[in-house]
Amino acid sequence: EVQLVESGGGLVQTGGSLRLSCAASGFTFDDYAIGWFRQAPGKEREGVLCITVSDSSTSYADSVKDRFTISSDNAKNTVYLQMNNLKPEDTGVYYCAARESLCIPYFLRDYDGMDYWGKGTLVTVSS
Repeated sequence: EVQLVESGGGLVQTGGSLRLSCAASGFTFDDYAIGWFRQAPGKEREGVLCITVSDSSTSYADSVKDRFTISSDNAKNTVYLQMNNLKPEDTGVYYCAARESLCIPYFLRDYDGMDYWGKGTLVTVSS
């Protein structure tokens, strides 16, 4: 059974940090790109960052550049999202998704093209 399980969400003050985890199972992790997406209340889903597991290449949305980083631990089949200097506009449900492809900028817009999705974890940034 394929699973993507997010964890690490919570409530944090503006300027704070959180690290989200996405634990993958049921597929060949090294063959995939893993991305983080978020959706704020009343807004469309937004692609945030992605990583090609095999070579650690990444793509970022401009809104999180220099604040968020993505990394993978291939031994644990887990991808991490380190979020620093959080802002209220970062509030939302954060989902990880996987596709058997490379992480390229288009990956962050191709919501319907993902092979698998997690159920999400809520991040709330208070002002």
